[in-house]
Amino acid sequence: MRKAENHLIESLPREDRRQLQLLCESVELNVGDPLYAPNRPVRYVYFPIESFISLAIEAAGHPGLEVGMVGREGILGGHLALGLAAQPLCASVQGSGSAWRIRATAFRRELVRSPALRDRVGRYLYLRMGQMARALFCMRFHQTGPRLARWLLMSQDRAHSVHLLVTHECLSAMLGVRRVGITVSASTYQREGLIRYRRGALTVLDRAGLERAACCCYAADCNAYSAVLA
Repeated sequence: MRKAENHLIESLPREDRRQLQLLCESVELNVGDPLYAPNRPVRYVYFPIESFISLAIEAAGHPGLEVGMVGREGILGGHLALGLAAQPLCASVQGSGSAWRIRATAFRRELVRSPALRDRVGRYLYLRMGQMARALFCMRFHQTGPRLARWLLMSQDRAHSVHLLVTHECLSAMLGVRRVGITVSASTYQREGLIRYRRGALTVLDRAGLERAACCCYAADCNAYSAVLA
């Protein structure tokens, strides 16, 4: 049996895990790859392993605003468990790496066959709903610096590396703030020795320091995951 390296898959009973993995194929995802367009039926469901995916909402005349992330802890395409072929968000690769991929038709059949899979996907969708609500709360009430620290921690959790490839333009779009705010906050964290940043290459030097700098939303996300899925 192939080794599962996605936490949602790993949480399944052995036989359910084995059956699901037999239907999956290993793929490599690259930064910027568009996976889902809003309100379009999806062909594949993804279980990230090393990669992570940004979920963003778009409106005409405005750049996309990130409202969630999917990494090794979860699944992209879980909305199929609700009987829906499409979802309202854009999904694109934010961090390169491997993932398991299964055709949507096969995934629907597995949902019917496996109560454990339905349970795990339902729990994950519940967590995603909370993550999105918390992202909106965070955007409204927290300052750019703590929000940036939260985003870097979330990205590191999913990238499994202290090294991130991200530009100020990307961070500005993801957080929905002006680029100057990102520059000021990133420069502050660099002076404090929390990160090193140069030409789109960012390295986390002091994770504990970033956790202290982050807003309370990061810890709330982690606690929610531990309570519902871990």
